[in-house]
Amino acid sequence: MKIALITENSQAAKNQTIHAALTAVAEPMGHQVFNYGMYTAEDKASLTYVMNGLLAGILLNSKAADFVVTGCGTGMGAMLACNSMPGVFCGLVIDPTDAFLFGQINDGNAISMPYAKGFGWAAELNLQDVYRKLFEGERGLGYPKERAEIMAKNRGILKGLKEVTCNDMLTVLKNVDQDLLKAAIAGEKFQEYFFANAQDEGIRDYIKGLLADSRVLENA
Repeated sequence: MKIALITENSQAAKNQTIHAALTAVAEPMGHQVFNYGMYTAEDKASLTYVMNGLLAGILLNSKAADFVVTGCGTGMGAMLACNSMPGVFCGLVIDPTDAFLFGQINDGNAISMPYAKGFGWAAELNLQDVYRKLFEGERGLGYPKERAEIMAKNRGILKGLKEVTCNDMLTVLKNVDQDLLKAAIAGEKFQEYFFANAQDEGIRDYIKGLLADSRVLENA
């Protein structure tokens, strides 16, 4: 599984702590982790929690990533931004129990965590325990197990509902504020990771054209 880590500006200083905890758990399980930044609070490209959601939508809908790990100070803003995107099902995860229940009941493709609220002593141990509960074993089996069938049915209904209430991702990209979109994909490693992994040609081509236009304008 390809896991994307996205960190917004207010918590950028913790990116390396989060990344270290995520890779320590996920990579031995055979997953790949792609750190899309921000990497430090001084990064030239700055991400807000709104951009986190837009970037998560791009990565998941293009299949450049299978799962997104993101967050903000409380985790709530990034969760809301992610859930505004088509095809993104993001849970607010604070502790390992949240991670287990989200994986078994909701089986979403993104989590948002609080990296300021309650982020204190031994926070890196909580991160590792969260990722372990999230990525070990098979997800979507239900909890309690006797409700697995109805939970799976409800996930399907929710997916269908979101398809009705949201535009497809390419339509979102064409109609969203283009300056906001350019800022969301301005990260140092975005182009390297995205173009190596994205599978949706329409999204790839639109992003490529946007980046090309940006370079033309910069050199004009």
